[in-house]
Amino acid sequence: MTEVIMPKMGDGMEEGTLLEWLKKDGDTVKSGEVIGTIQTDKATLELESPGSGKLAGILVQAGANVPVGKPMAAILKGDESLPSNWGSGSAAPAAEPEPVAVAAGSNGSAAAAASAAPAVAAPAGRLVASPLAKKVAAGLGVDLATVSGTGPGGRIIEKDVRAAAQSAPAKQATAAPVFVPLAASAADTNVALNRLRQITAKRTQESKQTVPHFYVTVEVDVERIMDLRTMFEEEGSGKVSINDFVVRAVALALREMPVVNSSYQGDHLLQHGNVSVGIAVALEDGLTVPVVHHADRLSLRQISAAVRDLAGRARENKLSLDELSGSTFAVSNMGMLDVDNFGAIINQPNSGIVAIASVRKKVVAMEDDEVQIRQRMNITGSFDHRVVDGAVGAKFMNIVRAYLENPTRLLS
Repeated sequence: MTEVIMPKMGDGMEEGTLLEWLKKDGDTVKSGEVIGTIQTDKATLELESPGSGKLAGILVQAGANVPVGKPMAAILKGDESLPSNWGSGSAAPAAEPEPVAVAAGSNGSAAAAASAAPAVAAPAGRLVASPLAKKVAAGLGVDLATVSGTGPGGRIIEKDVRAAAQSAPAKQATAAPVFVPLAASAADTNVALNRLRQITAKRTQESKQTVPHFYVTVEVDVERIMDLRTMFEEEGSGKVSINDFVVRAVALALREMPVVNSSYQGDHLLQHGNVSVGIAVALEDGLTVPVVHHADRLSLRQISAAVRDLAGRARENKLSLDELSGSTFAVSNMGMLDVDNFGAIINQPNSGIVAIASVRKKVVAMEDDEVQIRQRMNITGSFDHRVVDGAVGAKFMNIVRAYLENPTRLLS
């Protein structure tokens, strides 16, 4: 018998949502055949059968959240039958699997499967908790020694920490309630949150609760950028957006200041060897952040093409897991929405994100005291103060501005 388990798709994944079964109990399946779809905090993925045989003993129904490593069904070969205690909870749980290989499906989604292994309990006295659980515990002030783990092998996962925080005595509570229920009136309507909106809400809440944000805003003169964009269009060489210039400038600034291209790891900083910039893309039902990998090695034109491609496929839910993972910094653009300024929420575990506001015509006093009408825009950096100090964040933003105000440097 081969168990069909919730696969682990990345280091931070602790659970996934089973969206649907594409096969029913009793169907014959082949190894590698797609038998269902799951959704992680990054993407919708195809679930492949880990073996050939008959699908049996389905334990999880569509819409359920399933911890990594938990059995969801079984594949039976020949005369095999399900154990008598299958689905009773007394069967040994599957151990947390190693990260599994990801392959592109026919619609561009990722596919994954893994075989279960016997659970191995943690040695006596050893505290086993996921990195995310440790981070949430630190933010909520929860002592992990008081938490019972429900993950594979007794591992403490995020939901265990949150449950412990909610059940703590009121006198020990330091955090405000997540929400205050309101009495509904006849004119009110309850709108159910889809899975992506739930994930967006969860991740942004965790970032604001656990990451000490600070913000640095600089005003950028974009006259030269606008002239270059006009020149490109007149030459017939295609459009390049302001967002593309900012992504290129941010990538080069990260290469100059590698300390900003780092992530907080509790007792140390992880300084990333690659510069990969996440691009916040608004969808109808939430937010996603596809990644331009090795952005500092790409030309302005290459970045422009990559961003258009990623954003387009993000809206069609056709991005692979690799295209949604591995960002070291991020950019969020609301310039098209007529805003003067905004501060974006950091996409963990990045150290920061640059927010782009709208271009405005302003009366500006130049260095020779001549008054001119110039096109300007605000960009705001949100930084993790555990990684970046205020002066470092200010220096970084000024480097980005210098690139944008001398955009020919971004063409090489």
